[in-house]
Amino acid sequence: MKSKTILSFILVIVVINELLSQSVVERYEHLGKVFIPQFSSAPFPHPKRMDGHSYKNKSFSFQEHYADSSVLIFIPKGFRPTQSTNIVVYVHGWYNNIDSACAQFKLIEQFSESNKNAVFVFPEGPKNAPDSFGGKMEDKDGLKNLLEDVVKYLKKKKIVNSTKIGKIFLAGHSGAYRAIAYSVDQGGLTKNISDVILFDALYAETEKFLKWLQNFKGKFVNIYTDQGGTVAETENLMNDLDSLKIPYLKTDEKELAQTQLVNNRLIFIHTDLSHNEVIEVRKQFRDYLRASKVSSIK
Repeated sequence: MKSKTILSFILVIVVINELLSQSVVERYEHLGKVFIPQFSSAPFPHPKRMDGHSYKNKSFSFQEHYADSSVLIFIPKGFRPTQSTNIVVYVHGWYNNIDSACAQFKLIEQFSESNKNAVFVFPEGPKNAPDSFGGKMEDKDGLKNLLEDVVKYLKKKKIVNSTKIGKIFLAGHSGAYRAIAYSVDQGGLTKNISDVILFDALYAETEKFLKWLQNFKGKFVNIYTDQGGTVAETENLMNDLDSLKIPYLKTDEKELAQTQLVNNRLIFIHTDLSHNEVIEVRKQFRDYLRASKVSSIK
C-alpha cells in the first residue's frame, strides 16, 4: 500500500510539472481567455514585506517571494457582459503560487464547469512562501482597489461594457483566510460579497467572519479536515452562531447533497479528505460555485 501511495504521489508531481511547462495562457485557451496583467493594487509588493519574511529560521526574500504583482484574469467561453460584472476571487495558501495552484487544484477547469457568468480573478499572494499575510488585501479598501483595476482593464479590452462590479464570490485555501477575512471586514465591497468559501482555512480572524455573517446575507461554506488545524476555530464559530441563535447546516461531506448546498446559507462540512484534497478531489470548488448566488451562463 505504501509503494502505491508513493507512486500516486510521484504521478501527481509529474502531471503538475508537465502542466507548469506550458504557459498559463496556452494551457487554458481551449476554455477561455487568460490575461495576467500587473496591477499596483495587487497584494504585493507591500511595505510590510519589503525585507522579506522569516519562518522557522528560514528567510524568504522580497525579490523571490513578495515582488510579484501579477493578477490572473480568466474569461470563460460563453461569458456575456452585463450591466455589472460578477467576479470570483480565489486566494492561494502556503508554498503555492498562481500557476501551481491552478494546475494542482484544476481551478480554471472547475470554474469553467460551474458555468457561471463571471470573471475569475486570482491575485498572486506570498509566492511559494509559508505566509498567510494578505498584503494589500489586508489594507482598507484593498479588495475594492484590486477589483476596480480588474474591471477597468477588462473594459479597455472590450470584454465588459461597464466598470460596475456585481456579486463577488470569495474563496481560498489554508492560509488564504487572512486575505479573505480582511476583505469581508474592510475591503470596501462588503455589500457585494455574495459567497465566502473557506477550504480548510478557518485558522483565525473568526470575529471578522462572524461580524459579516451577522450583518450581511451572504452564503458561507466552510469545509474542514481533522488534521488541517481548523477544527478548533470551526467549532468556536459554530458555538458563537449557536449563542446568537443563527441557524446553520453541519454535515459530513459524504452525506452532503447539492440541494443542501443550494438551500442553506451557512454550511459547515466535515470531510474525511486531507488538507490538500478539499478543493478538487470531489470537484468541491465547482459544486460550491454552482450552488452560489452568482448567475449562470445562459
